[in-house]
Amino acid sequence: MTQAAYTFSRSPSGGDTTAGAVAKLMVCTGGGPVVCDGDSSVEDAVDGKGIDPAVVLGQVVSFALDVPWKADLVEERLVWPEGAGEDREYEGPWVLVLGDRTRDVLAEIPDGRLPGLAEQWSRIEELSRYSDVRPEVMLSRLRAFVGLARRARTNGESISALIAC
Repeated sequence: MTQAAYTFSRSPSGGDTTAGAVAKLMVCTGGGPVVCDGDSSVEDAVDGKGIDPAVVLGQVVSFALDVPWKADLVEERLVWPEGAGEDREYEGPWVLVLGDRTRDVLAEIPDGRLPGLAEQWSRIEELSRYSDVRPEVMLSRLRAFVGLARRARTNGESISALIAC
C-alpha cells in the first residue's frame, strides 16, 4: 500500500471561489505537488508528509482544545476533482478544504503552548511508524501549521489539503 502525501495550503474562502482556485492550481501544477523538492512552493504551503487532516492533525487540534479526539473534529469538504467523491475507483489526487474552526484553533494557539502540544503530538500512535517524530521535529511542524493558519486567517482564507498517493 502506497503512503499518502499531504500538502496543506491557503485557499480563498467560500464555496465556488475555493473550488475554482483549487481547480486552477491543480491545472497549473498538473495535480500537484504544491511543495516541490527543496521546499520551494507554488503556493503558501506546508509539506504535511504523513500528517492527514482528520486523524493526525485532528489530534493536535484536540490537544489544543483540551477535548477528546473524534473523527469529525476536523471538518473537511472535497473540492477537487469534481465528482471524485462518487467515484469509488478514483485513487487521487484530491483536495479537501478544512473547516474554518480548524484554521482558527491552530491560529489561536499561543506560542508558549507549542512545545507542550508538540510533545503530546509526538507520542500519538499514528506517528509511531515514522522515523523522526521527536518533540523538536514535531514542534517545527506544528509551528509551520500554526503559521499557515495565522496567515490564512489574517487574509480571510481557508486551509486546503492536497492528498496524493
